[in-house]
Amino acid sequence: MQWPILGSASEVSDVPEHGDGRLDPVFNDFEAETAIPIGGGETMRVGGMDLVAEPIPEGGEARSAGGNLRQMGRVFAENKLAVVSVGVIVFMVLFCFLGPHLYPTNQTNSQLALQNSTQNAPPGNGNPLGTDESGFNILGRLMFGGQASLIVGLASALVATIIGTLYGAISGFFGGWLDSLLMRVVDILLSIPVLFLLIALVTIYHSSETLLILVIAFVSWLVPARLIRGETLTLRTREYVQAVRVMGGSNGRIINRHIIPNAVGTIVVFATFQVADSILLLAALGYLGLGVPSPQTDWGTMLSNGVNAAGNGYWWQIYPVGLCIVLVVIAFNYVGDALRDSLEVRLQQR
Repeated sequence: MQWPILGSASEVSDVPEHGDGRLDPVFNDFEAETAIPIGGGETMRVGGMDLVAEPIPEGGEARSAGGNLRQMGRVFAENKLAVVSVGVIVFMVLFCFLGPHLYPTNQTNSQLALQNSTQNAPPGNGNPLGTDESGFNILGRLMFGGQASLIVGLASALVATIIGTLYGAISGFFGGWLDSLLMRVVDILLSIPVLFLLIALVTIYHSSETLLILVIAFVSWLVPARLIRGETLTLRTREYVQAVRVMGGSNGRIINRHIIPNAVGTIVVFATFQVADSILLLAALGYLGLGVPSPQTDWGTMLSNGVNAAGNGYWWQIYPVGLCIVLVVIAFNYVGDALRDSLEVRLQQR
């Protein structure tokens, strides 16, 4: 069998071009010119070795993940309801604390209110939301009562978070019989109905804003104590905690500088939810007539009075205050959900 003898390189190079290609010396066929990208916006053609500048499609922009704070802010901002909720909370704070200076009304002297206004007046005639049975302006009453509700809610949540964090961190860090004793105390207090305990404490002692803060905090620190105790049981076995022990660090330093800061995600999320729970607890006490003493008021007391008036057709005494309670509680819950997502590493979108 004889193989076909190919021509020399000069003979092959002398083969005339056919169409857009050149004769293949191996297969005796014409090959088409193919453009191969070589980078820099240029291409190389196989047949003619011509360099042709062609644009290369632009790729996506590289984005740096940034620091932890920026990343948490980005995850939080992705929750649109949480962003709106922050605006609602800011608005309600300004409404309650700055509003009375822009729209001053009498909210302490009932005799003066009866002299200058009409009882149960509908919205209008200088009273945008009407008046109540004592002649107080409902709009000004919402601001005045919102101050007590927000102060008690925020302060009691802060106190409960601090006490529960320290209690749970100590219990989980030392463990053993001390952990068992401290957790049994928590279990006993958790077995008592919260509302019953609140009513008993408020009835025994003279009701005041300070007392309500302490009483609500007293029944609210139990849950964070259990949560932080569980976090501490995990954190105390970490390598950096063992390193501090080897270096001679005290137990107090380990708890304050390493255990609690690393559980800050759980602490912040609970504190946010606790504000909403405290506002609801105060509203429940006010509805039962055990809220802040007169002449002060809170949203729960206003709701209680509004329920009685709504039966007589005075709807403006119940819907505005009910809407304020619902908006604030839902807003804090949405913010708590977003903070949980942004602080929890496993849920972060990297």
